[in-house]
Amino acid sequence: MPGAFTGHVLAESVKDAGAFGTLINHSERQLKLVDIDATIRRANDNELISCVCTSNPQISAAVACLKPDIISIEPPELIGTGIAVSKAQPEVVTNTIRLVRKVDDKAIILCGAGISHGEDVSVALKLGTQGVLVASGIVKAKDPYTIMHEFADSTRK
Repeated sequence: MPGAFTGHVLAESVKDAGAFGTLINHSERQLKLVDIDATIRRANDNELISCVCTSNPQISAAVACLKPDIISIEPPELIGTGIAVSKAQPEVVTNTIRLVRKVDDKAIILCGAGISHGEDVSVALKLGTQGVLVASGIVKAKDPYTIMHEFADSTRK
């Protein structure tokens, strides 16, 4: 069924479908911290990589205490807009990195929301993230293959 259903599938079903990771706390299904913790544990039990989406630096730091595999800062108001958080709100990215590093200096931090051009990826990496989380920037692109190459090429700059 098409639509906004991110976060509504059990970890066991994700694993059975052949996935190796799962998104937790996406803006389409935001959870309380206790539920994020339980979901990370369930992902771990099913040998799935846990990527927790966070909406601001403070929530990112709180989530870092739960030790997910990946934290992705994604202000919900920018998701799917084509306005990249890395360029529109770089302080959200840098503050997230600063606060998360106080809790977990080895955490993998991604930047999501509005990522749609190679320059968005390049800026995110320059700000200190380890990568980007992207969906609509590729899925809605006229030529997804070209956009993916643009993203990959931008990592070399």
